Amino acid sequence: MNEPMNTKTMPSILMVDDTPANLELLTGMLKERGYSVRAAVSGKLALQAARNEPPDLVLLAINMPGMDGYEVCAELKADEKLKEIPVIFLSALNETMDKVKAFRSGGLDYITKPFQFEEVEARVKIHLELLRQKRQLQENYDELSRLEKLRDTLVHMVIHDLRTPLTVIGGFLELIKDDRQNSLTKKSGHYIIEARNAADQIAQIVSDVLDASKMEGGQMKLKLEDCDLAGAVKDNISALQALAESRVIRFAAPESPVVVLADRDIIFRVIQNLLANALKFTADGGTIQADIAPAGGRMRVSVHDNGPGIAPQYRQRIFDKFAQVELPAGRQKHSTGLGLTFCKLAVEAHGGSIGVDSVEGKGSTFWFELPANGRARSPG
Repeated sequence: MNEPMNTKTMPSILMVDDTPANLELLTGMLKERGYSVRAAVSGKLALQAARNEPPDLVLLAINMPGMDGYEVCAELKADEKLKEIPVIFLSALNETMDKVKAFRSGGLDYITKPFQFEEVEARVKIHLELLRQKRQLQENYDELSRLEKLRDTLVHMVIHDLRTPLTVIGGFLELIKDDRQNSLTKKSGHYIIEARNAADQIAQIVSDVLDASKMEGGQMKLKLEDCDLAGAVKDNISALQALAESRVIRFAAPESPVVVLADRDIIFRVIQNLLANALKFTADGGTIQADIAPAGGRMRVSVHDNGPGIAPQYRQRIFDKFAQVELPAGRQKHSTGLGLTFCKLAVEAHGGSIGVDSVEGKGSTFWFELPANGRARSPG
């Protein structure tokens, strides 16, 4: 893309016409209005001038010897460095097909001769302003991308450095937990178990951040094998029973194994994240329902909770990094961290899809689908 226009300098216009009188007239008028104007009497010279010093806008005639205006415009649009330059055609051709051909070649506007200078000036102003805004948007986007990359790098560094002390904390808590009957009261032993669970949750967040980063960068390779989805769901339910407390997790396993080609460890973690997320938003005494069913050549795993539900405007954002979701009835916001982001990246890396269906006040159903017999693609 060209360098952004400097608002402190005159916008540059390239006039292309093989009639010297036309060039002289319009060039003089535009210069009087404060524009920097260059003239070219042929398509070949116009392209050379544009490549040497890209203008901010091109006013282009159609009927010229050698290359006509359509060809010049198409050449400009085929050049990576020049394709964003707005082209306004100036021509005595007034048939509809002439204008259609001009737009198909890449022109943004079409003024029929004889023209009023006020019209030309107005359209030039409009397209220069649109170009300025477009370049500003690109500049803002590039800066936001740079800042996002910097943020992700910093987060990755901090999270990576947390792993070692977390491992140490978890190890000592485990030792204390194993010895709690000999040296701790029942209440203190309960506190140790809660602390250990919290340390495990932090460790899971660390893994989600690092693995989501690897997924985004295409650095996590999938180990494809036959994966029994029903078995993965049952194993996760067993592992999460301690966290369920008074909540119930139900799962009616299919009569026969549901096998897909997938990385079992990664899909296990996807299911784990969805079940843990359901537990987080389900009140004491609530029910979580897990299901597996065919869905048009795919297998769908779904996890339904009877929590507060998710408003429609958040149902896509909830899978974004560090997204926050406003719960109904003015309740506090809950951050989804990177757990659901990891799920989305992992499922899509397997050629599948993920989503959520929800009714505010009546719970949510998170689901993902994997090709029943398809092969995964490499992430990245």
